[in-house]
Amino acid sequence: MVIKWVKKGRGGIYWPSKAMKKRAWVSDEKIYKEANKNPIKFWEKLAKEGITWFKKWKKAYVEKPPYFKWFVGGKLNASFNCLDRHLEKRRNKVAIFWEPEPKEERGRVLTYYELYKQVNKFANVLKKLGVKKGDVVGIYLPMIPEAIISMLACARIGAIHTVVFSAFSSEALKIRLQDTDAKFLITADGYYRRGKIINLKEKADEGIKETKVEKVVVVRRLGEKLEVSMKEGRDYWWDELMKKAKDYYKPASMRSEDILFILFSSGTTGRPKGIIHDTGGYLVQAYWTAKWNFDLHEDDIMWCTADLGWITGHTYGCYGILANGATLVMYEGALDWPEPDRWCEIIDKYGVTVFYTAPTAIRMFARYDGRLVKKHDLSSLRILGSVGEVINKEAWLWFFKEVGKGRCPLIDTWWQTETGGTLINALPGIGPFVPCFAGRSFPGTRHEVLDENGKVCKPYQEGNLVQLPPFAPGMLRGLYKNHERYVKTYWSKYGKKIYFTSDGAWKDEKGNFRLTGRVDDVMKVAGHRISTAELEDAITRHYAIAECAIVPMPHEIKGEVPVAFVILKPGFQPSENLEREVVKQAEKYIGPIARPAKVFFVQDLPKTRSGKIMRRILKKLVAREKELGDLSTLANPESIEKIREILS
Repeated sequence: MVIKWVKKGRGGIYWPSKAMKKRAWVSDEKIYKEANKNPIKFWEKLAKEGITWFKKWKKAYVEKPPYFKWFVGGKLNASFNCLDRHLEKRRNKVAIFWEPEPKEERGRVLTYYELYKQVNKFANVLKKLGVKKGDVVGIYLPMIPEAIISMLACARIGAIHTVVFSAFSSEALKIRLQDTDAKFLITADGYYRRGKIINLKEKADEGIKETKVEKVVVVRRLGEKLEVSMKEGRDYWWDELMKKAKDYYKPASMRSEDILFILFSSGTTGRPKGIIHDTGGYLVQAYWTAKWNFDLHEDDIMWCTADLGWITGHTYGCYGILANGATLVMYEGALDWPEPDRWCEIIDKYGVTVFYTAPTAIRMFARYDGRLVKKHDLSSLRILGSVGEVINKEAWLWFFKEVGKGRCPLIDTWWQTETGGTLINALPGIGPFVPCFAGRSFPGTRHEVLDENGKVCKPYQEGNLVQLPPFAPGMLRGLYKNHERYVKTYWSKYGKKIYFTSDGAWKDEKGNFRLTGRVDDVMKVAGHRISTAELEDAITRHYAIAECAIVPMPHEIKGEVPVAFVILKPGFQPSENLEREVVKQAEKYIGPIARPAKVFFVQDLPKTRSGKIMRRILKKLVAREKELGDLSTLANPESIEKIREILS
């Protein structure tokens, strides 16, 4: 059991049990001091122990602000580290359990050796199609094993992969293919989503128009259930190419700083940003954060619910897990389809030990008040994780108590697409686990909270979260072909030696960070800074409210006032009385200054697939702006028009 210590005004602090501390890879707080003495030597030690190198590096860290390099001169291969080196001990161990959305369809099980063979064969397929080291390959696939096979095959060749979320539009795909000059695309005929058949090939055909794509490989996910058009000389069926492919491809020897992948992240306006991640530094951070944060052992089965189209899927649904030789669960469909307890069934079915998901999903689960949880055996769970955005207290406690039964450490992780891996959270063997607190900087990294003038904030004083050098090995190495945007976005506020995260935070006297959301999600009401995350946390404590998003609305006198978008739990209907209660909730927990000027009851909120609420879109809708900026990352664009109707 996780031990609880109650402190008045804080709601509870939880510590790891003796059994957890005994099992955990890291259980002594001294590791933070040890790592902080010399972060470069610390990461060098980890790089030697966790990753197989073909050639050792000459210099561990080189910094030329705003750029930096790790393990300079070292050579390795990401695919080799995820597959080849495991074959002697884990040849027949399961690497991937794949669960399709249709319950009547059989899943797939791939051992490390079977995955190794598939990756080698597909690497040869890509080579025969003309893919070379340094080429960019687009991957536009649903959550099927071929997505991971494609990523690892690219890494084996030394090609750069750019994964595009399968629910993205043709236009979103086109932008990413254009910006990377990709000549190759891997896609599928279609896939299932909430019982519907999605024609992905049709979207891919539209998306490659006005791009340099010359070859397209198509996976038969649906087969006879969906007819798709194939262009001779350009389009090839995956299975037909694989039949003829050789079953071994020698992994390319890649320099540590060679690009492993480019992953796009949307900005407030304009085109999405092509974030570059290297091979060596990224893999070292992915390996160790996966191992320590989720306490991965030989018998663990991890399910990260994020799509591979997001950085969470890259690091904890592929590279970090497979580099550790662990087993992962991969699910094609919606977590609540065809029944709200599908996620419970999957945990029960595969004996999942580590469950990593988003606050949005947790709040969705919590709508059913634990009834679904009680129907299933979730006793296999050891570690719970939260990712994607700030988690409110009610959701944290529900997840911890109802799903983990108070015995599983809840690791609330802070990180970004740009950071490559988790950087702030509590370690399961050390703790503490505090509702709404992410925790401390991962050993070997340093974060601070600065005010607008660059001065370090006092404990409990809110400011801007930054990362200080030496920067974490998995950090971005730039924006693809866009130096100016790279500098302006991350290195202009406090200079070229301090990475600005664009997130607000404060920390306690022990160095535990409390994230308050994006800086542009902080309102100034009559001169007072109010965090949207803090206000959302207060409102979602109401018994009838499942989810809430707060955005500022311009006000003639106060500058800005809060506006609340609220989703109710099943069984509750919008009413004037409920609206008044929402306002009272804000006043009760924060004060009159936080009182929402308006409350809108909605069925859904615009979100990315990873679960982030797109508050910038809500801000523009409230302001009656016609141009909403980049919408390519939206998983549910239909929600926008419904909200527009409510606002009109």
